[in-house]
Amino acid sequence: MCGGCVKTKYPSRGNICLENGSYLLNYLGCIECKKRDFVMITNRTSEEEDGEEIITYDHVCKNCHHVIARHEYSFSVVDDYQEYTMLCLLCGKAEDSISVLPDDPHLMTPLF
Repeated sequence: MCGGCVKTKYPSRGNICLENGSYLLNYLGCIECKKRDFVMITNRTSEEEDGEEIITYDHVCKNCHHVIARHEYSFSVVDDYQEYTMLCLLCGKAEDSISVLPDDPHLMTPLF
């Protein structure tokens, strides 16, 4: 992975967890070939382990195939919530949790 190709290493993305794609606003350009072009996604794998889906892939320079970053995305269901995480030098780090119930218990206000 290459910290010289990105503006900010592992930027905080709040709750934006990307299963696919690239955060190009954080891409300076390839430090190897000195070009700023599209970023390819290669070596994509998807595996399921104990109810957790994990997707990994590499962000690669379109011109010289320099590996810019390794992207990891995970999804699981814990109790009544869908849990998402993302960790990537280019795309950043993020976590999200969404209730599978019609009314999210964490968002309900007490009546008394």
